[in-house]
Amino acid sequence: MSVSYNWSIADLNRKTEDGFVFTVHWRVDASNDVYSEGAYGSIGLERPEELVPFDQLTPELCVQWVKDYFGEEKVAEIEAALAARISEKQNPTEASGLPASWAEA
Repeated sequence: MSVSYNWSIADLNRKTEDGFVFTVHWRVDASNDVYSEGAYGSIGLERPEELVPFDQLTPELCVQWVKDYFGEEKVAEIEAALAARISEKQNPTEASGLPASWAEA
């Protein structure tokens, strides 16, 4: 089963005087139709030379800021870690519990 990833923006922190977004709170959800995992974080942004007006920001643009901040290698690491956690759920390598023979009759 292949894993799909959905990057999204949970919140933005901005300066009220000009709309400069200085912190992006991001989320990535991974799923394979049976199991799912997620990750959440925040990144700080440097003030750009030209600001995109706050009311003209799109989720896609802000997700691209996050991915650009991390770079392709780190994005791939984050997604691989989520895929590994899904794989562990699907095919556990550890378990806990007592033998069934211990149950009281």
